[in-house]
Amino acid sequence: MKRNLRPAARTQPWHPYAWQAQSLLLAYPDEQQEQRLDLARRAAAALPGRVRDPLLAFAGYAGRTPAADLATAYVATFDHRKRCCPYLTYYAHGDTRKRGIALLRLKQAYAAAGLRLAEDELPDHLAVVLEFAGTDPAAGHRLLTEHRAGLELLRLALRSEDSPWAWVLESVSATLPPLKGDDRDAVARLAAEGPPEEEVGLAPYTPAPFMPDPAGGPR
Repeated sequence: MKRNLRPAARTQPWHPYAWQAQSLLLAYPDEQQEQRLDLARRAAAALPGRVRDPLLAFAGYAGRTPAADLATAYVATFDHRKRCCPYLTYYAHGDTRKRGIALLRLKQAYAAAGLRLAEDELPDHLAVVLEFAGTDPAAGHRLLTEHRAGLELLRLALRSEDSPWAWVLESVSATLPPLKGDDRDAVARLAAEGPPEEEVGLAPYTPAPFMPDPAGGPR
């Protein structure tokens, strides 16, 4: 009997630096933005071109953009557009009981690795997942690969919005295996049908419907 198993995640020595840099650039642009941009630029310098160049493009854009304008664009993009949702379990489970379970498992995995979330952080925000991947590359690579379809849909949505954060998603995609059969089918299905719609079981984890306060926040 033939079994369709996903191959084991393979990481490179530069992967943690890439994921940490991407995490920094996907955080809410607050008063620490300049420090994050500087750290991301320094980390990007040692990365392969396909991963480095999109990060430097975003860092250049962000460095030229007034902080208030960048923060406004961040909220408009990630808080007000469902198609640009940065919460990875939403793509797989929508607002269903299964998403609540997935969020709990993520929190448990982070706690086991010694990663503590801030009060206003959700465990499936891409910036948080990337931060975790930078500290535990093997587990992080598996987690990102499991959400490959959602990541691809987010990348396409950001690109269609002409969002500068599309550069960061281009860089994230460049750290992961290319889309194949099942992943391509999942992306097409998500684009056509959207995530599951059962709206129960999430109260302990995220406010309705699933997005953060429109005022924005760190992640």
